[in-house]
Amino acid sequence: MTAEDQKAFEDEIYAFVGREVCPPTPARDDVNNAMIRQWTEIIGDSNPAYTNAAWAAGSARGKTIAPPAMMYVWGQEGFKVTTGRPADAQADLVSLFNKHGYTGVLGTNVRQEYFREVSPGDNVVMTMTIDNISERKTTGRGPGYFFETLATFTNQHGEKIGTQRFKVLKFIPQEQPATAASEQALKVPTRIASVRGHDNGWWWNAVDDGKVLIQRCKDCQTLRHPPRPMCGQCQSMAWDSIESTLDGEVLSYTCVRYPAVPGYPKDPICAVIGLGEGTNLVANVVGCEYSDVFIGMKVKGKVERVDEKTILPQFYPL
Repeated sequence: MTAEDQKAFEDEIYAFVGREVCPPTPARDDVNNAMIRQWTEIIGDSNPAYTNAAWAAGSARGKTIAPPAMMYVWGQEGFKVTTGRPADAQADLVSLFNKHGYTGVLGTNVRQEYFREVSPGDNVVMTMTIDNISERKTTGRGPGYFFETLATFTNQHGEKIGTQRFKVLKFIPQEQPATAASEQALKVPTRIASVRGHDNGWWWNAVDDGKVLIQRCKDCQTLRHPPRPMCGQCQSMAWDSIESTLDGEVLSYTCVRYPAVPGYPKDPICAVIGLGEGTNLVANVVGCEYSDVFIGMKVKGKVERVDEKTILPQFYPL
């Protein structure tokens, strides 16, 4: 692409800044208890302000509220997004990038801000614009541009609930050079290392020592997993832990048949295990065939070395 072509292309993409992707659109469903309950159960958030009407009636609000992080959920398009959607400014911008070779796409950042709560019966209205497009960047994935959409949410009275910024990188895919280390890794594959951070490093360190610990709130004694800094029940930041006996039962399970992943066993059985202490843990069921597994099956866990770099809890049928 010549300098003149590059300038003409950038003039085209920068003209999208400020364009409306979605006009003010009311959610198809009002905020409702059923969706709040389903969302909090999936997330594992037991805050009574969301689902316990009796508790909420005695609170300062006097009623239940929706989790702030559900803000974007109310306006999601649902199944129709998979069966075709009308053209909009974002779709046109993506098509323009693709036309000029920027076919790679990578979501890089989501940032939400909350200003007002909503409760069952409210309706959430979403407006979205293309807020900004960066200059051309050189990235590890290839040269490209970051663009950011800004979604603004209001209630049925026009009062601002919050905003969400979503940043995407559109880039020209580059062939990644193989290093000697990566070539060796392909010859002797191991599992992908689990991410260890400030909030969960202690848990993985205990696994390395052959133990599975469960985080416990020091104030209300509520157990929680996966590890996180705040108790969802009483919002306390103080915690300790107990060791699990690894007695459990299968609550849900699946078999990952495709694609085959180097370093992992063929057709691994992945399950949600309900531990005897009351929390759940995602782990592999081993020592049996997939056809032998059933919901409610009693299992016993062992912390074992699964390859030269990885120690994990695995569960065996009783």
